[in-house]
Amino acid sequence: MDSKSGWFDAMGFYRALDGQRQARELNWKQVAAQSGVTASTLTRMAQGKRPDVDGLAALVAWSGLNADDYIRSVDARPEAEPLAKISTYLRSDRNLSQEAATAIDEMVKAAYRQMRARK
Repeated sequence: MDSKSGWFDAMGFYRALDGQRQARELNWKQVAAQSGVTASTLTRMAQGKRPDVDGLAALVAWSGLNADDYIRSVDARPEAEPLAKISTYLRSDRNLSQEAATAIDEMVKAAYRQMRARK
């Protein structure tokens, strides 16, 4: 391991993905088709390589696994800031378009900066 403070456990994720595949009684070609990733992405993962971010997102969505469970770090990981959490929640709200989520996010951040300055 090099000097990075955090990294993605690609092999751990691949093993968990394999568990999902076996539980669903699928072969890897079927996983690729259902998840929307290429078979070569899955082959590279089997060889210990990391998927690209879109491939990871597709596999997380298909499998129901939590990518955060495969983040490793040397030190304890800090808690996310409230504004980051709000942005995440807004962007995951299926009742909002991306434009609406962005507009609300910008309003909340502006109000936060203004109120924080009043301390």
